[in-house]
Amino acid sequence: MFHSRLHSFSRLVISLSLSLVVAAGLAAFAGDARAQDKRQNAPGEFDFYVLALSWSPSFCEETAERGGRSHMQCGGRPYAFVVHGLWPQYENGFPEYCQRPAPRLNRNIVSSMLDLMPAPGLIFNEWDKHGTCSGLEGRSYFETIRKARAAIKIPAEYLDLSQAKTVAPAEVEEAFVKANPGLSNAAVSVTCNRTRLSEVRICLNKDLQFRACDELERRACRRDQVTMPPIRGG
Repeated sequence: MFHSRLHSFSRLVISLSLSLVVAAGLAAFAGDARAQDKRQNAPGEFDFYVLALSWSPSFCEETAERGGRSHMQCGGRPYAFVVHGLWPQYENGFPEYCQRPAPRLNRNIVSSMLDLMPAPGLIFNEWDKHGTCSGLEGRSYFETIRKARAAIKIPAEYLDLSQAKTVAPAEVEEAFVKANPGLSNAAVSVTCNRTRLSEVRICLNKDLQFRACDELERRACRRDQVTMPPIRGG
């Protein structure tokens, strides 16, 4: 009898524990939902931009190592930093794919952007995922990308890199800060893979002025040193 009651009591405890776990999970889910920005994926409703500048030689070496097909930006033209994208951001998190399907992007716009974003696929993808969240129509969004890129001066030492260079992420940040009056370390960060520098990311407000952003630092490169492969043809 005692064992039977003990067994029943144990089952009750387990049942209550499971109920509490489920309730806690539901509460957490509800909390996450409340914490999610109320503007989630509403076009034009965001706090700032991130301009992502990709070090093209790193991208091309990684593509080759993965056995990927030849990419347009990995041909003969000596690309250095290219625009990966201009991304609307919240103070925490970011919107994406704010219109499905995305409004059709005029191919003349695509052609006009190839000097900064050297692949039609990249341009279409950035429009679908990020541009639709800007609240701008296609031409205005890509004009904004061009203005944002024009506002950034690339440090001289990275303009014509003819040999592989080993750098500290902080060193690259400092070079950009020094080359761009008004830019602070709180507004720029470097990303990397296991061995190479991948991108420099810069936070801008909607008027394309530099602004600090904690979100960037959470995704920054944590390695002491990384490599910048040389520019092709360098």
